[in-house]
Amino acid sequence: MKKEFAPHPVFHSDTNKKFVPSNYTVPTDTSTITTAVELMTDKDYEEGYLGDAIRFKMKRDNKRFWAGDNISDYLHEGDVEKLIDEATEAFETVLDRLLIDRENDPNSQGTARRLAKMYFNEIMEGRYEPAPDATAFPNDSADRYEGMLVVRSELRSMCSHHHQPVSGVAYIGIIAAQKLIGLSKYTRIAQWCARRGTLQEELCNDIAREISKATDSENVAVYVQAVHGCCENRGIMAHSSLTQTTVLKGAFNTDQSTKKEFFDNIKLQQEFAPR
Repeated sequence: MKKEFAPHPVFHSDTNKKFVPSNYTVPTDTSTITTAVELMTDKDYEEGYLGDAIRFKMKRDNKRFWAGDNISDYLHEGDVEKLIDEATEAFETVLDRLLIDRENDPNSQGTARRLAKMYFNEIMEGRYEPAPDATAFPNDSADRYEGMLVVRSELRSMCSHHHQPVSGVAYIGIIAAQKLIGLSKYTRIAQWCARRGTLQEELCNDIAREISKATDSENVAVYVQAVHGCCENRGIMAHSSLTQTTVLKGAFNTDQSTKKEFFDNIKLQQEFAPR
């Protein structure tokens, strides 16, 4: 006997309707769910999932929440702990669907919670935490520094396609402007950009943008070289694969001597601290 397909009420519904609380009644004078979403308040989610409430607030505000986006403006103190609890339930379902005995297998007991904590507190922390405080110092005296600064920053990220690890190094170069930031802040900013789901091309752009914002310098360069788990652990299984991306802004793009100096500095750094 052939079983007829029955659409799942969540996974096969319209994306805008997926996370409407079951106890929410759409006002009779509205014609679309979008209007209803705009009328919803926090009270409509008092007994629902916090993640659903945050998702709807972002959709209501037309806030993009892709894997590489920072959504810390929508989180309050204690929210991450609640989201970890909710994600633990979801990961338990994933393990169940993979037919892993998480009740009796000692290696799988507690795995769902470890996964949830890892996503929120480690590999995707950059989505949920605000930007690091990059205290700036004035660089406007008569003997101000006007040269190039190149910082090597080790990175850990995650491919947003397969959620495989990305491991590499970013070389960040700037021509000093009217303010400087502490050396460690370059790495903190780069790691904040990296700890989320992203593509290396996007990551390179993100780091350049945030460094420019923190330093007020229009002359910024970022060179990233990394290995990707999605190439090493699956697909082509290329264990010697290395991906390189470069973003050049201002003088790094228009002046060949500045560009050469940047890459010469990278070569020196690679000889000092090879990958």
